[in-house]
Amino acid sequence: MRLLLILLSVFFLKPETTPVTFRDNQMNFTRVREAYSQKEKAVLKTLAEYSLLRDCLQIYLRAFKTEKKIELWGKNKQDSVYLLIKEFPICEASGTIGPKRHSHDLQVPEGFYHISELNPYSKYYLSMRINYPNASDSIRGKQGHLGNLIYIHGNCESSGCIAITDERIKELFIYCIEAYNAGQKEINITIYPSQLSESNYSRLTSENSRNKDKISLWSDLKKSYDLFNLKKIPPTVKFLPDGSHEVN
Repeated sequence: MRLLLILLSVFFLKPETTPVTFRDNQMNFTRVREAYSQKEKAVLKTLAEYSLLRDCLQIYLRAFKTEKKIELWGKNKQDSVYLLIKEFPICEASGTIGPKRHSHDLQVPEGFYHISELNPYSKYYLSMRINYPNASDSIRGKQGHLGNLIYIHGNCESSGCIAITDERIKELFIYCIEAYNAGQKEINITIYPSQLSESNYSRLTSENSRNKDKISLWSDLKKSYDLFNLKKIPPTVKFLPDGSHEVN
């Protein structure tokens, strides 16, 4: 009888299983596995250089259309400020300075966004979807014709997206996976017409003084730019009913 009880207890004993992580799920995709095989060591080396831990990683992105680059900022969860850890040159970004206001205008958006999706089987190798249109775009853009499907992706062609080549998207994709895997809920990205130094901002507003839409957006982006440069903490942004922003 005792032997029977032991056998029954072994039979019904549930084996311990390791929880499936965000990274584990992403590794089901061939291109993600390829990215990790080729770029993981470089990513971990960069994190180590800045005393950042993959299991505590949080990231923030800034993109500059004129300078054609994406800044990657990172910190550990327990840290208060972000550090600039990497810059990714933009290979191609269609359109000109100024926000995206309707579909097929080929404009890269400008404003306050977040990454809404990681696409491991993109037409352009790997891609990260930006949540355009945001609340401001939905108010100030052409109603019913706002467009969508704006990504940061590989390759080197753009029709409103930000292209950074396949090699660079592999690396940036891993940083995003690691941040999500460490518990980050939302990866924010602020897209600027250019670096908004006093001279650049003065020139942009002077050249576009009659365009109230651009001036209003750039004024809000300028507040964000200055606050982040001062404190190295992304400001909180509230979308207002007229399409403007409260930046704190």
